[in-house]
Amino acid sequence: MSDGRLLQVNVSDGGVPKLPVSAARIASEGVEGDRQREDTVHGGPHRAVSILGIEAIRRVAAEGHPIAPGTTGENLTTEGFDVSGLPVGTRLAIGDDLILELSAPTNPCRTIRHSFRDLRFGRLGVATHPNDSRMYARVISPGTVRAGDPIRLSPPVDDTAQRFTIAWRLDQAERVSSLAFWHAAADAGHDIRILDDGDIAASAAPGLPGPIFNAALGFAELPNLMDRAVDHFNANGVAGWILADEPPWPDATADTALARWAADADAVATQPPLEGVVIRELPRDEIGPWAQVIVAASGMPAEIGRAWQELEPHLARAAHHHRFIAEFDGMPVATGSVHTHRSMGWLRAGSVLPEFRGHGVQRALIAARSDHARRIGCDIIGASTIEGGASARNVERLGFRRVATRRSYPTVPPA
Repeated sequence: MSDGRLLQVNVSDGGVPKLPVSAARIASEGVEGDRQREDTVHGGPHRAVSILGIEAIRRVAAEGHPIAPGTTGENLTTEGFDVSGLPVGTRLAIGDDLILELSAPTNPCRTIRHSFRDLRFGRLGVATHPNDSRMYARVISPGTVRAGDPIRLSPPVDDTAQRFTIAWRLDQAERVSSLAFWHAAADAGHDIRILDDGDIAASAAPGLPGPIFNAALGFAELPNLMDRAVDHFNANGVAGWILADEPPWPDATADTALARWAADADAVATQPPLEGVVIRELPRDEIGPWAQVIVAASGMPAEIGRAWQELEPHLARAAHHHRFIAEFDGMPVATGSVHTHRSMGWLRAGSVLPEFRGHGVQRALIAARSDHARRIGCDIIGASTIEGGASARNVERLGFRRVATRRSYPTVPPA
């Protein structure tokens, strides 16, 4: 790794360009004096600082684009190495005290479009131009930095940052999957009040109590915004559940711990056929058995069960959502689905009738859905299981690795 220097420190009161300052203090919440206008997309402790190298800026400018330091919103403009080419987890020691850890590439958004002659801000997209992507960083040790400060690079200390990046991708897949589920319930006529803002999402359903329809996601990456989930639940008069890494208030207690699992799509173990069992994807117009098995296997309250059955026709039409069923001698005995999002396959709704548990049906369904996601272009398969449960053992046996833990924190409705 080559060391370099800090060319420029940039801040703004929101939006771009960010303008140079002589010095700034950087702590876990970000750069002092800087603000993100879209705080559900940028910012938070895991995206506290945005970095771009002058090398990438010069390459893009050479193509005729009006890009310059700060115009695409980076807080720190570096020189002497290609920050975009460094692995997640690389540490940057800047000046006397500051230590940053690269946490993820930064996906560009339309806010920076005027840095490009054709307004095509995708020129900095990590998928198409990985060497020119901006990078996010979290703060390991706070400090004050100045233009000209030396930057000393060191390799990742372990795989924590890499696992966090995978967990973040899984959270995004779960978010869009949950939104599809909630919208299907709303389309079925249920009163579902949805918050969909950047990386966070929440649902409040006054007539459907419980965590299935009253939940909030995306706060593992944005714990600084958990009050928005609480506000959403309170405004709609429901008890809700926040999925997060840390308590939303000091005395909050989680009621469920959820292990997060991931596997390379081509590394999920195959399963031999089970005698008498057929697993198939349901066509969009085959409605009924999928929801019926879920309701029968879960023992959920009657009103929640009816909602599952009523939303199924609408969920069946949702893009990127695929329902599967396992049949024993023609009788539906287990179900599951997989939702695909940006090359991620997210497994959910796995249910097996009690009398057919313990015979490998769930493992076979996990393998079948994973293989389906792989064949349609997914490179990572993810799942969430109750910590220490049978589903956790099954995904681990199939080659999934644990990448994170999310906890479910219940709130209470306003008095």
